[in-house]
Amino acid sequence: MKKILATTMALFLFVGMGIAQKFAFVDSDYILKNIPSYNAAQEELNKASEGWETEIAAEYEEIEKMYKTYQSERVLLTDEMKKKREEEIVTKERQVKELQAKYFGPDGDLSKKREELVKPIQDAVYKAVKELSAEGSYAVIFDTASGASILYSNPRYDLSDEVLKKLGYKN
Repeated sequence: MKKILATTMALFLFVGMGIAQKFAFVDSDYILKNIPSYNAAQEELNKASEGWETEIAAEYEEIEKMYKTYQSERVLLTDEMKKKREEEIVTKERQVKELQAKYFGPDGDLSKKREELVKPIQDAVYKAVKELSAEGSYAVIFDTASGASILYSNPRYDLSDEVLKKLGYKN
């Protein structure tokens, strides 16, 4: 009886190991940094962002000048002129804030440009990871760059270079 029980347990153990799930991980930051088109897209986004930041900074400097001029001339202005100048400054500030939201808001130009330039690259990486998952019969592939809490990862299961190979960026 003990022999049958031991044999049954061993059989279940080996069957369980045979159908065990496979896990792997990738580092999406590493993958993206090794894709030239991604780096070019990031540079283009940075240039656009810097240009817009410069434009907005210049507008804020103009508002500051308007305010200083108003402060220095305030004693000479009538109440009606004071109110008009204050309204001009507030209107200008509102316009600059709207411009800032247009460029950097959640649905702003920078977000749209990022979607246009980076999303196709990210989709290609995702597709390559998905194909590798199917080819290698992996149940789960973690991304160590996205803050997954992996305390230890054996480099043997790192598929980052395979993703780059599948995308054609590495031999």
